[in-house]
Amino acid sequence: MADKPTKGLADVVAASTALSDIDGKAGRLFYRGYDIHDLAGRTTFEETAHLLQRGSLPTSGQLAAYDEELSQGRALGALVEANIPEIAERGAPMEALRTLVSLAGAESPDKDSNSAEANLRKAARLTAQQPILVARYHAARSGRTVADPDPELSVAANFLLQITGQVPDPRAVEILDACLVLHADHTMNASTFAARVCAATLSDMHSAIVAAIGTLKGPLHGGANEQVMRTLQGIAPDKVASVVREKLANGEKIMGFGHRVYKTEDPRATHLRKMSQELAESGGDDTFFRMSREMEEVVLAEKGLYPNVDFYAATVYHYLGIPTDLFTPVFSVSRMSGWTAHVIEQHADNRLIRPDSEYIGERDQKWKPIDER
Repeated sequence: MADKPTKGLADVVAASTALSDIDGKAGRLFYRGYDIHDLAGRTTFEETAHLLQRGSLPTSGQLAAYDEELSQGRALGALVEANIPEIAERGAPMEALRTLVSLAGAESPDKDSNSAEANLRKAARLTAQQPILVARYHAARSGRTVADPDPELSVAANFLLQITGQVPDPRAVEILDACLVLHADHTMNASTFAARVCAATLSDMHSAIVAAIGTLKGPLHGGANEQVMRTLQGIAPDKVASVVREKLANGEKIMGFGHRVYKTEDPRATHLRKMSQELAESGGDDTFFRMSREMEEVVLAEKGLYPNVDFYAATVYHYLGIPTDLFTPVFSVSRMSGWTAHVIEQHADNRLIRPDSEYIGERDQKWKPIDER
C-alpha cells in the first residue's frame, strides 16, 4: 500500500530549481546562491530581475541593455488600453490584473513561441508592464489620468510616481526598490507552482502568469499584507495587546505571523521592520509601527510565532502612500521577475507535472436504472 499522501504536499520536492533556496531552520533565503541579506539594499530590482531571468547579476553594460529593454517593453497594446476603463470599473485589483495580463498575451509579438529567446523577451515585457497595469488600473478607477513612465526612472520610482502622482522622494524609491528585491522569488510557493504546472504543459508564458496571478488572488496566499493593515486600522492604539490576546484565545489567526518553511524569523521581515520604522519616524507618525511592534511581541510571547514577510510590508506600503487594496498587486509587480524566471526554467528542462492522488471515495458501486434509485 502506498504511503499516505502529505496534506498540501508539505515537504514534497516538486521540481529542481537553480533560482532560489530557503534554509528554514536558519532563516535564510538565497537567489541563485546570493543571500538575500547581501542583495537587499545593495542591488536594484532591475539587477535582481536580470539575475533571476538571465542567470547572473549584470555588468553595467548588461544592466543598461536590460533597462532599455524594460523601457521599451512598458508600452501597452491597443487591446489592453481599450479595456482598462471597463475592467477597472467592474473588477477588484487582482481580478483586473488577471484579465489584463491575459489580454496582453493575446497581442504579444512572441505569443506563438516558447523558445528561449522569445521567453526572455516576454519575461522582460511582463516585468516592465506589471507596475504600469497596476497604476493604470488605479488611475482608471479613481477617474484621473496617470503620468507616463519616465524612461530615466527605475521600476520603483516610476511606480511611486504613477500611483501617488508626485515625484517620489529618493529614499522612498530606495525603500520600495528593496521591497521589490525582497519579494522577487521564494522557491515553490503556491503561485510559482501554479505557473510551473501550467508551463509544464508547454502552454505559453502569459497563460502561466495568469495561473500564478489567479493563485496569488486567494487569501491563503496573497492578501495577507492587506489584512495586516486592516487589522491595525481596526484596533485602537492602546488596545493592541488585549485585542490580540482575545483573538488568540478565541482561536483566531493573526495575519502576518508564522510560515510553512521558516522556523525562525523570516529574513525578509528583518529588513522590512527597519524600513517601516524609518518611514514611520521620518513621516512624523509612528503609530502603526508602534502598534506592529507591540503586536509582534504579544504573538511571540503567546504563540512563539515570528512575523513573516507580509507583516511589516503592510506598514511600509502604507507609509509609502500605496492604497491598501493594492498591496497584493504590488507583490505581483515584484514576483513577476520570479514567476517568469520559473517559466523559463520549466520550459528549458520540461516534463509534464502530473502527481498521483489517493482515492478515498466509495468502491464497488453497482449501477441501477433511474426508477430504482
